[in-house]
Amino acid sequence: MLNWDDYGKEEVNTAAAVTATKTVVDAPIVEERQPAPTPVDTEARIKNENTSIEEGSRAKIAREAIKNLDIAAGIEELDEMAGSRVQVDDKMMINCKADLNQLVPFKYDWAWQKYLDGSANHWMPQEINMTNDIVLWKSEDGLTEDERTIVKRNLGFFSTADSLVANNLVLALYRLITNPECRQYILRQSLEEAIHTHAYQYCIESLGMDEGEIFNMYREIPCVARKASWGLKYTQEISNPEFKTGTVETDKQLLKNLIAFYCVLEGIFFYCGFTQILSMGRRNKMTGTSEQFQYILRDESMHVNFGIDVINQIKIENPHLWDEELKSEAAQMILEGTELEIQYARDTMPRGVLGMNAAMMEEYLKFIANRRLTQIGLEEEFKGVSNPFPWMSEIIDLRKEKNFFETRVTEYQVGGALNWE
Repeated sequence: MLNWDDYGKEEVNTAAAVTATKTVVDAPIVEERQPAPTPVDTEARIKNENTSIEEGSRAKIAREAIKNLDIAAGIEELDEMAGSRVQVDDKMMINCKADLNQLVPFKYDWAWQKYLDGSANHWMPQEINMTNDIVLWKSEDGLTEDERTIVKRNLGFFSTADSLVANNLVLALYRLITNPECRQYILRQSLEEAIHTHAYQYCIESLGMDEGEIFNMYREIPCVARKASWGLKYTQEISNPEFKTGTVETDKQLLKNLIAFYCVLEGIFFYCGFTQILSMGRRNKMTGTSEQFQYILRDESMHVNFGIDVINQIKIENPHLWDEELKSEAAQMILEGTELEIQYARDTMPRGVLGMNAAMMEEYLKFIANRRLTQIGLEEEFKGVSNPFPWMSEIIDLRKEKNFFETRVTEYQVGGALNWE
């Protein structure tokens, strides 16, 4: 039953409740802010959370050392290299005081291009199939005794020679050549020398040769030992960590080392052996070994070109070094290397083999010697000689090469080579 006395009370109560609710809703929410943790509190909390980590005494010593680190010596050394940004004219091939950590700006674009070309030519020995070589080598009538001697002697010399070159690059030349783009190529060349040594080892292992016999030929076979010892005498002193350039005498010594390794060791000593092995490949013998030697020869050709460019640049920047005395010594070094390689040819080819003989090889080596002499500004020594193996030039210069993984022909990048337009 309705009671009119209570009319409106419910509405008032409801309105009051809504108003109260609205007040609560509309009222700003006040968060109870906690005080920010202090660094000490944070450190304590982290310690509590990581109670399982125990710090040793060496870590504490290292932390203290960093707190007391004196960087003055390092800053002083950087300031000595260059007080300001490197300019092109600051760069020099030897005895340069500019910061060697700054690769650019380039002064010798040809050095950087050779680095790029060498990288584009990258290859690995395992990519080459040695199956046919193994069958031929193990066959009693596969190769003549003279052909077997040629394979073994060349693997014996080259397996050590590339190590000698790599040691000279890493222990001496990289430190003494004070130009970053040239150093970049020297690093690339060092890798390639390691790949070449790997390739010779791959051939030796694949053919099941006596590794002790092959790797010790540079000490036990006279014609191999003479070439190795000749090269070593030019690197012993400059490989000494105490050796420094900066005087006429030491600068000349470095120049002679460059001539010995680039013009003679890589520029003459390799050519007899490479011609012999590649001639086998032309006769469809030891094709896997020959293919590896072909790629190695391409690399070595670029090494020689780089080294000759470095030699000539040092001569331009330091004309006082290239006096008559050094010219005479340089010519003598190239001619001594030629004579050693001629003796090697006679020893490895006592009879005609593979369509060549020692007399033909002698003419070829004299042809190469003339080229090395003229490349560093000296007169030819041998008049009337010609190249009896023109196909060698084609192998060195040809840019088309079989792809390792396909049967099609692809471009083999050779820096500064031919224009195939």
